[in-house]
Amino acid sequence: MSETTSQSGRPGDRGKQPTVAPGDRGRTTIADGVVEKIAGLAAREVMGVHAMGSGFARTFGAVRERVPGGGGKSVTRGVKAEVGEVQTALDLEIVVEYGVAIVEVARAVRENVIAAVERMTGLQVVEVNIAVTDVKLPDEEEEEPEPRIQ
Repeated sequence: MSETTSQSGRPGDRGKQPTVAPGDRGRTTIADGVVEKIAGLAAREVMGVHAMGSGFARTFGAVRERVPGGGGKSVTRGVKAEVGEVQTALDLEIVVEYGVAIVEVARAVRENVIAAVERMTGLQVVEVNIAVTDVKLPDEEEEEPEPRIQ
């Protein structure tokens, strides 16, 4: 006569459910925007990063910031995330300060973003693509559009 085994694989455990920790009951989903905010803040923490986004995105964002109800500064500007069940991939657009080693800034941004996203979300970051869209020169003024109202 053969013994019946349960899901736990132990003889005689027929009918007993395996014990699941309370923290493992259910599913957690993380929106793309959450990962984008974390990555945007982490990228801005790196010395040598002047701003995020392309020139057009920064100009459009500056206009939107001036419009009442348009929201404050967007921490997701220049960040695009694709989030799966257990992994995420990120694309970042950055503006660097003149005189910094771009390769070193990009490496530091990549490391800081990966550490922050993985620590806060538990997602595995499979890639962080960085596009350097501009260099902020010391004598350049900030891009601010003319105010529409005086």
